Amino acid sequence: MTHVTQAPVPARVVLNQADIDRALTRIAHEILEANKGSQDLVLLGIPRRGYPLAVRLAQKIAAADPTVDAAAIVGQLDVTMFRDDLSHQPTRPPHRTQLPLTGIDNKVVVLIDDVLYSGRTIRAALDALVDLGRPRIVRLAVLIDRGHRELPIRADHVGKNLPTSSAEKVRVRLEETDAVDGQAVNEVVIEGGA
Repeated sequence: MTHVTQAPVPARVVLNQADIDRALTRIAHEILEANKGSQDLVLLGIPRRGYPLAVRLAQKIAAADPTVDAAAIVGQLDVTMFRDDLSHQPTRPPHRTQLPLTGIDNKVVVLIDDVLYSGRTIRAALDALVDLGRPRIVRLAVLIDRGHRELPIRADHVGKNLPTSSAEKVRVRLEETDAVDGQAVNEVVIEGGA
């Protein structure tokens, strides 16, 4: 019996820098429309890549609504200790949770993440939020929704729906977190699969 080894499938870029920028601009306007303005709005990014996306969204919201101070509405929500897969994952250091000075009580909190997959990270984020306060509304914005949900969680704002096989990996690379050989990169790629 002869075994045929398949060559690895090269990574394919599905969103480039301009695509990411357009998606974030659209999401920012959707957030403002859903909230009927910027009143009581808080954006909480989930580390690692959700936080820089939240910062970018806050800047786009401030550009659309000059009354908004982008730095005042953005924060970071660490979910490490709320994950249900800690024993199955490599050890990862927790990131610092940073809330806006106004807090989250009675606010419209939009959780921001890069990729929505099983829904487990968002479940952990909801648990973390409960420990910090009581938002009026919690919404979810993601750059990529790739399906394969294990929990009944869906995003309110999606940059791109990207159907994938479970054998594929979706990688979001941002200049804030993923410099390649000292070069800034902003792209979404799919790796693996057949």
